[in-house]
Amino acid sequence: MLSQIPTHLLAGPLGAGKTSLLMSLMRQKPEREHWAILINEFGQIGLDLALLTSEQTDGISLSEIPGGCLCCVNGLPFQVGLGRLLRNAKPDRLFIEASGLGHPAKLLEQLGQSPWVGVLALQPLVMVVDGAALASGAPLADSQQQALPLASLVVCNKADKLSSHAAEALQQRFSTQQLRFTRQGYLDWQHLPQAETELATARVPEATAATELPTLWLEHTNWIRSHQLQRAPYSLGWRMSPTQRFSLTQLEHWLTSSQWQRAKGIVNTDQGWKAFNLLPDTKPAWQDSPWRQDNRIELIVADVDNANVLEHSLRQVALSQ
Repeated sequence: MLSQIPTHLLAGPLGAGKTSLLMSLMRQKPEREHWAILINEFGQIGLDLALLTSEQTDGISLSEIPGGCLCCVNGLPFQVGLGRLLRNAKPDRLFIEASGLGHPAKLLEQLGQSPWVGVLALQPLVMVVDGAALASGAPLADSQQQALPLASLVVCNKADKLSSHAAEALQQRFSTQQLRFTRQGYLDWQHLPQAETELATARVPEATAATELPTLWLEHTNWIRSHQLQRAPYSLGWRMSPTQRFSLTQLEHWLTSSQWQRAKGIVNTDQGWKAFNLLPDTKPAWQDSPWRQDNRIELIVADVDNANVLEHSLRQVALSQ
């Protein structure tokens, strides 16, 4: 029976570097431990999981909950997803990456309630922030601001973009918390805050939902478009057959000329499989990816009125067979 699994909740706004932090921790996993990682996707495409597969995953079990379901941690999607992950992985340690548009304070509270009492040993909250954005005066979303006082560790990412004066101001701002300045999300995993645990046991909730079957691609021209339209900002994404290829140069032009708040993807291009993870006004830093399951592109946008226009222009940079 699984009990008292050390559980680390990683929170923070979009683009702060939560996935980069997870990648750095994965590279440092002690050989003797087996880890499980649950990723909350705001959108429906499921990109963070695909991006993390580019890392060494020996001894690490990955799972995802798309569509912002972690906002409703007591709901069936969360219980099924987490319960299945725990039973299959039987981990020594669990990491949960909360959506940058979710409510980490509520999530932390609910993870400490039934049915997870005795199963999870919650560790102090880790909040990842974009140091450069904070230094420039960008505000945190209300949901992130409410969670900030609960954080034991604040990871101030993108420290290489901070002046000494800005770094000192941030140290004063977070003077009541442990603060770590990082670049590209790197944090020594020994610096994760730890809590004392008490021995207790509980049964992992049963999973009753069916496992999602892999997509059968009959034509490389078939595209699956998914979106989240409950409230702004919205997610808009596409999945395409792995045989669909794109012009890397033209895809970069499409990304830099389109309007979005966040862009992620793994694509089969004329220069090989590439991954990207972008914020506005940044040039794609293409990374080689071992992912071969399908093409995935997801945007977070202020509105979806031009979804058809975006898709039409994206299809223009797709290469014919």
